Amino acid sequence: MATHNESQVKELQETALENLWVYLREPSDMAEKGEPQIFVEGKGVHVTDALGRTFIDAMSGLWLKNVGYGQTEIAEAAYQQMLQITYMPLGTTTEPAVRLAEKVASITPGDLTRCFFTSGGSESNETAMKLSRAYFKRIGEPSRYKFISRRGSYHGATFGTLALGGTAGFPKVDYEPLLGGSYHVPQPNPYRCEFGGETPEECAELCVGAIENEIKFQGPQTVAAVVAEPISSPYGAVVPGPNYWPMLREVCDRYGVLLIADEVITGFGRTGKMFACEHWGVTPDIMTMAKGITSGYIPMGGAILRKPIADAFIGSAGAAFRHVITFGGHPVASAAALKNIEIMEREGMVENSAAMGSYLLDGLKELKEKHPIIGDVRGLGLMCGMELVKDRKTKEYFPPEANLAPRLTQGFNDNGILLRGGDAMNIMPPLCVNTGEIDDILLVMDQVIGDTAKELGAD
Repeated sequence: MATHNESQVKELQETALENLWVYLREPSDMAEKGEPQIFVEGKGVHVTDALGRTFIDAMSGLWLKNVGYGQTEIAEAAYQQMLQITYMPLGTTTEPAVRLAEKVASITPGDLTRCFFTSGGSESNETAMKLSRAYFKRIGEPSRYKFISRRGSYHGATFGTLALGGTAGFPKVDYEPLLGGSYHVPQPNPYRCEFGGETPEECAELCVGAIENEIKFQGPQTVAAVVAEPISSPYGAVVPGPNYWPMLREVCDRYGVLLIADEVITGFGRTGKMFACEHWGVTPDIMTMAKGITSGYIPMGGAILRKPIADAFIGSAGAAFRHVITFGGHPVASAAALKNIEIMEREGMVENSAAMGSYLLDGLKELKEKHPIIGDVRGLGLMCGMELVKDRKTKEYFPPEANLAPRLTQGFNDNGILLRGGDAMNIMPPLCVNTGEIDDILLVMDQVIGDTAKELGAD
């Protein structure tokens, strides 16, 4: 049901174009297309815009609506906390923050034990970087300040985290020079292995070898941490070979380098485990999180450390970690996060993610058999990816003038699916999705990809 008429929506759009910076969009382009689209309501996997059109959100917002839309229990938990206390005097805390830290420590792998809460993913990864450098100063190795990360990853929008990443979608040229001390190695992408690995395992071994070689080249005594997403999203849910993370853990241990797992996207059930590192039985030294911790109901994130790392900041005032995030551990956000995790566990959403993710991936594989422009599909749980190519043999992408991304995105939208198209796509519906809703997503993808291939002469 429409909540606004066309003139009211147009007025809102014009105001947005004048006063609001819409992420990843350019105002004149939106004006030409009669955008931005304005949403007013959500329930489960569905969202409704101001004109009453309903869509399946196949992206979970920005890969964060894990428990789905319209969870009134989370709203009630936040409301009740607002009636009690909404902030705390400096140097103190609140019960929801304490209980959340306890809960996170209990569901993360190994001896991850002490949480530093933030407002989101960029802050979480920035905090992890600061913790790494400060840790080595605490233990008498101040020369360790360098970070090794992977090309084609995204770790945040701050100067520090932007320096870790390296994607075409978020070019650095506008902001350089960035934070020094970050070095990059290839992504363990079995479909496009830079080292020519013919199997996922071989590619993984070669890519971990590249990390070890970079540590040696930089000098182990200068390297603080390796930072990596368990499954990388910018290139469409790149799943490494199963030996990658165990080998990476061994290399980091060999040279005394910290291993930071960026689970901002992969955490809280997205991959069919509560945290993606669990797929390979690996405990990182620092794990970062955000997005799914509250399912986007309130901004929140955090970094959790293994006990030996955290304990280096205990013993004196000088040992303490001198870093503050104003809204980190906010009691209202903490209350929302606790209820979000409770719902996730009670409703078996992690298990549903595993089952529905397998169902979705099988459907994507069927689409690949049908459409030659689909070069690869992959995924774990409800973090699935698809790569589109002009030629399967050469793996050549479509040229920019083909306008592949806008063609696909508009086609999906016209058919009731919110999904960002492009060379590499992420299909990540909320963890509460069912088989019927996945069938609807696949049906639209089948139609739009087929139509686009015909338009581009690639069917």
